[in-house]
Amino acid sequence: MLRLSFCLLLALAPVALRADEAKPAPPAEKTGVSMAQIRQFTAVFDLIKQAYVDPVDDKTLMQSAIRGMLAGLDPHSEYLDQTGMQALNEDTSGSYDGLGIEVITLNGALRVVAPIDDTPAARAGIRPGDIIVRIDGTAITAENANRAVDMLRGKAGTKVKLAILHEGASVPEEYALTREAIRVASVRVRELEPGYVYIRVVQFQEDTGNELRKKLAALLAREKPLRGAVLDLRSNPGGLLTSAVEISDDFLDAGVIVTTRGRVKQADLSFKATPGDLLDGAPLVVLVDNGTASAAEIVTGALKDNHRALVMGRRTFGKGSVQTVLPLDDTHAVKLTTARYYTPDGTSIQAAGIEPDIELADLKLSVRDAPPSLVRGERDLPNHLKGEHEGERNGERDGASDGLLDDYGLNEALIVLKGMALRHPAAPDPAVPKAH
Repeated sequence: MLRLSFCLLLALAPVALRADEAKPAPPAEKTGVSMAQIRQFTAVFDLIKQAYVDPVDDKTLMQSAIRGMLAGLDPHSEYLDQTGMQALNEDTSGSYDGLGIEVITLNGALRVVAPIDDTPAARAGIRPGDIIVRIDGTAITAENANRAVDMLRGKAGTKVKLAILHEGASVPEEYALTREAIRVASVRVRELEPGYVYIRVVQFQEDTGNELRKKLAALLAREKPLRGAVLDLRSNPGGLLTSAVEISDDFLDAGVIVTTRGRVKQADLSFKATPGDLLDGAPLVVLVDNGTASAAEIVTGALKDNHRALVMGRRTFGKGSVQTVLPLDDTHAVKLTTARYYTPDGTSIQAAGIEPDIELADLKLSVRDAPPSLVRGERDLPNHLKGEHEGERNGERDGASDGLLDDYGLNEALIVLKGMALRHPAAPDPAVPKAH
């Protein structure tokens, strides 16, 4: 299990007034807590201590009050104790024990943002938008939804039972899963066809930028010339802002990547691309879906608004806020929403998401039960005369390129990418001598 860990670390300082203000500021409205409110709080505190069915210690009550105060703000602000701090560190490093599932508490429900590739949750078929209604027989309610998040973690090898309500279903489906030591490789790179590269970013961790550059450089050293690439951000729940900026910069030569705006000056930031495009301007298609969230939406918005990539898929999740981790002491912190972020065009995607340039349905391709009767060429005729180069690339022609056949979105992206490549000459291979 992962929490949404799209965090921007800021050092907050008191806000100073500008000396050149033309007019004096109006008297600030009193926002302090009144004595009546303090009395009400202490009265409730005492009533719980005296009359609640089970004894409750003061520390538990105070921590619950803090958690409730933050939970009332938005779904992403929360109080982090030592366990929460450890979980946050594990999220950003990509190493922990659990199911490999990104969840969010929303209106008292535990909703799946995205399962992470090749984890128990993904292999079981859990999908973005699913709702976890029970964990080991315990029903998820508004009162225990935050605590239920921790129930998804556990020692590798231990089992957990989930009741999942899929989108559009009326009855939950039961899943028996075994927790694993999750070691998330945040980037995968492979060749789709000669000249066409597939880049999959699972989530944005501390080392995602370096990982992408190393793996892409290794592939491009073997496969040239490059004609285009597909960047797959489907079911990517986000991660670190710094990593999202790095990845965006890797594909941009110039332009704004993202800006953030909050109530304090330190939350107002702007990130711009530096010269250098890893693809040398080759066409780029970005695949997204409703599990593409947070930092993944920053990358999508940056590449779309700078007209660097064509976005295909489904509307993204719509998390357009920035969280700052503010330490309270060595073992406790508050993760607080401190800013909204804006795409290069100045658009806030909060609760709206990013609309793809080309919308794709949530479909899957499959092999026909019976072979098609259509003759596509000489090689389909029985007893045909074998050609000199026959068989060299039949696998690619038949769509058997490492799972491409049954991935509808990727198949469509590759078709569009090939069309884009026709209008963009491939970058020359510097190893090939030029004719004079």
